[in-house]
Amino acid sequence: METSQNNSSPVVAVAIKGNRKSKYVVMWALNKFVPEGRIIFKLIHVRAGITGVPTPMGNIIPFSQVRDDVAAAFKKEVEWQTSEMLLPYKKMCTNRKVQVDVVVIESDDVAIAIAKEVAKAPITTLVIGASSRGIFRRKLKGLSARISVCTPRFCTIYAVSKGKLSSLRPSDIQIDGSNKADCSETSFSSNNSSNYTSSSRTDLGSVASISLSHSPSLPMQRFQALSTLNQTFINTNNTNASTIEVKHSRCQSLDIGKEINVSSSSPSNSDTAVTLSRASSCRSMPTDDQSWISDQTSITDVLTECPSSDSQANINFELEKLRIELRHVRGMHALAQSENIDASRKLNNLGTRRMEEAMKLKDITAKEEMAKELARQEKDKYEAAKREAAYVTECAEREAADRRDAEMKAVRTVKEKEKLEDALVGSMHQYHKFTWEEIVSATSSFSEDLRIGMGAYGIVYKCSLHHTTVAVKVLHSKETQESKQFRQELEILSRTRHPNLLLLFGACPDRGCLVYEYMENGSLEDRLFRKNNTPPVPWFERYRISWEVASALAFLHNTKPKPIIHRDLKPANILLDRNFKSKIGDVGLSTVLHSDTSLSAIYNDTGPVGTLCYIDPEYQRTGLISPMSDVYAYGMVILQLLTAKPPKALTHVVETAINDGHLVDILDPEAGNWPFQETLELARLGLSCAELRRRDRPDLKDQVLPALERLKEVADRARDSAYSVKSRPPNHFMCPILKDVMSDPCVASDGYTYDHKAIEKWLQENDKSPMTNMTLPNKNLIPNYTLLSAILEWKAREI
Repeated sequence: METSQNNSSPVVAVAIKGNRKSKYVVMWALNKFVPEGRIIFKLIHVRAGITGVPTPMGNIIPFSQVRDDVAAAFKKEVEWQTSEMLLPYKKMCTNRKVQVDVVVIESDDVAIAIAKEVAKAPITTLVIGASSRGIFRRKLKGLSARISVCTPRFCTIYAVSKGKLSSLRPSDIQIDGSNKADCSETSFSSNNSSNYTSSSRTDLGSVASISLSHSPSLPMQRFQALSTLNQTFINTNNTNASTIEVKHSRCQSLDIGKEINVSSSSPSNSDTAVTLSRASSCRSMPTDDQSWISDQTSITDVLTECPSSDSQANINFELEKLRIELRHVRGMHALAQSENIDASRKLNNLGTRRMEEAMKLKDITAKEEMAKELARQEKDKYEAAKREAAYVTECAEREAADRRDAEMKAVRTVKEKEKLEDALVGSMHQYHKFTWEEIVSATSSFSEDLRIGMGAYGIVYKCSLHHTTVAVKVLHSKETQESKQFRQELEILSRTRHPNLLLLFGACPDRGCLVYEYMENGSLEDRLFRKNNTPPVPWFERYRISWEVASALAFLHNTKPKPIIHRDLKPANILLDRNFKSKIGDVGLSTVLHSDTSLSAIYNDTGPVGTLCYIDPEYQRTGLISPMSDVYAYGMVILQLLTAKPPKALTHVVETAINDGHLVDILDPEAGNWPFQETLELARLGLSCAELRRRDRPDLKDQVLPALERLKEVADRARDSAYSVKSRPPNHFMCPILKDVMSDPCVASDGYTYDHKAIEKWLQENDKSPMTNMTLPNKNLIPNYTLLSAILEWKAREI
């Protein structure tokens, strides 16, 4: 019926549109043609021609107006989408183990494109989806109707709707074939019947008709036939040949009619053909010898009873015809039995198939019940999951609300803490701003008589401001680098407090002036080299100075949140008050590390600064600054405290003297009688700090300070023996809470001065004044620098 591919396998073409209906069309075609042995399918899809690239606004830009790569990419995308759309239908055929070919046609007229593809193949079987109105009605509408009209007539078209055959347009070949088959069967029946009924009578035809209608047994048929024959002989002895021919023609017509009735009652044309072939074969079968003898004997017995006549020849002729008719009846009986057996077999097959279908239906029903149960369980799980998700969402929202509340409380707490810290830091780290007129007036317009020092970054004058002797440092603020040093020094000294760091009283930011506390004994360099005939510094004071400088450096290196590196530590930047208490000054070159790092952190500074002999060798070589750079400079300061010699080649001199056992020869004799063992330990400590490699130097906090603490105890005992006993301190030096001399006096909001640690601890537990027992208006504390200076002077005199 269909055109075979490679003359071996038929091809079924299925038109695919790509919507949900196409799935039912392919499924129907598979169920229809796969059991019939059709194993090759051709899926035909027609898509509209691509003329341009669409835009998000719905417009289409022609390919001539876009780049070739954009057009090629869009075409490739359309081809990919088409392939993905046809993939499910291809998988349906593959799952049924059917060979499938996919044909994609690009055309604006679907019907014409399918018709051309059918004619080109050619394809004789086409399955399409039915439109809303059948394609074979008088008024053809829809795409399926156009396909039916345009497709060649040699192709059979099946229109499928919702998985069922909606209509069928047979091909011209199929219609002609069926007509020819009917004609051949008719002629076949006529020819066969004419072979054995051309000379029979109407009565013999009646016998054949009785045989086809499930006649009685053969002896009864024989008896009826002989009785009929006798009656014929008695009544029609003188019948002419024309009457016999008329009877023969009637029998022939009856036989042909019976055969046609049998053919019309058969289930199909193929069954009719089989029946006729079996009938013809049965007619041609010869009878066995026994039945033939029995028939002759019965006929002879009858004839013996009949009177003889002249028509013996006609009787013999009629007997011969009767034998032929009997053979025909037997053949028809055998054919009826064969058809009965076939019908029984078909009935059994139908019963078996019915049982199989019932079992399948039962299995499907059980699976459906199981699927319903699974669906119910899944629905229960979904509902449970939905309730759990709602509960989790509610908990999450509640937790989020609690978190927001906690965050808001934390933010408020942080803000309040910052305000409190700002108030405390503002009260502790604030500096007084002096006007330029006050500076000019105090220094007598920067008189040369008041100048006490001059450095690379400014000139230092001694003057009196607010009835306090101070040192005013005037920087050269016109240069950018020097103004940077001013800001750096102002920032560090205004926010850091340490007993061994120079105290900043105030500043004049507009003109680059810094106001420090006045240090009576000048710099350590002046005292060591005896400039201006100043008195020497005793050895025990030098021990204490080394400990104080190390303590101040450790404080800078551990400042939070940003450590500070001095970078310019040398005797000229270590100042001494009247009691030889040392304080580090000139922090304008200090570096603030911009991350909260450990003391071993390294900061990249490509421009080394400082004094040559005190600069870290690795800093000079690599430009990497670290706290160990200050340790190197501190080692050089220790060696100068011991020898009072210039720093050039000093490490080599001290190391050689220690190795040769001549350390005493290089010590400063003006310092007094040095204790040899402690001095040797201090010298080795200075050499270890001045090692060339950074990793060989000791840690300032963990190694240097503990060793200096032991040396300081020796120096304190020597100092106590050298100076007189302490006198009683004035009353205003005493803390009302501790009943002892204040180390860090500060003024509370009640107007009284307390030790800072004592009043801070008191305010943590009380809101009232320790002196008046009245509620304090606030808990702010203001440092009393004037009283602190007086206390320090008194302590220095008592040492």
